Amino acid sequence: MTLYSSTQPRDRPRVSDGRRRFDIVTIGLHWVTVTLITGMFGSAWLLLAIDHEHAAMLLTVHRSLGVVTWAVAIVRLGWRFSYAYLPPFPQNMSKLQQRLAKASEYGLYALLLFQPLTGLAQSLTRGRHFMLFAWRVPKVMVGDKPLTALFHQIHALSAWVLLGLIGLRIVAALFHRFVLKDEVLQSMMPWRCASAAADTPKSPFDADDVAALPQK
Repeated sequence: MTLYSSTQPRDRPRVSDGRRRFDIVTIGLHWVTVTLITGMFGSAWLLLAIDHEHAAMLLTVHRSLGVVTWAVAIVRLGWRFSYAYLPPFPQNMSKLQQRLAKASEYGLYALLLFQPLTGLAQSLTRGRHFMLFAWRVPKVMVGDKPLTALFHQIHALSAWVLLGLIGLRIVAALFHRFVLKDEVLQSMMPWRCASAAADTPKSPFDADDVAALPQK
């Protein structure tokens, strides 16, 4: 049994039609990603300040958060190109600004996919077993210090690039909110203002879809 009949095809809400907020799945995945990134940067900075005894546990947490972030980024991309609703840019936003916004978005996706892989590569090239979640990942190669150092430098540099890009997007969102006074910031907030409540798509499968299901 399918949700939609062939005679009445469902229009996916990916094309902007004037509503001012992203769908709730996109918003949820966004804030899950924010939480994971906060945890990764927090655990990385704490590693510089704690003793060796607790460093191993914190490093396990950091690696595990990286794997989850990588998986969530893949889910976000899959959702974005299938059912996600993308609200339109503000009318007063120039084409250049729109291109920059899209470029920064795809840059974030690229870094979220790339950053955990460089961290994993760094762990593997050490030539030692390591913990990931509750599992022990076995040694897969002989330790290579120069290669480990290279991946460490790449991992650290891309982390700063990721942090800088996030900072730029935060500044841009605040600029839209308090200077341009449009609804770019509100479009991704986890709560809804009264003026936008009626415009928010709750799900690609709403009550009308359920009512259209064939009855037994």
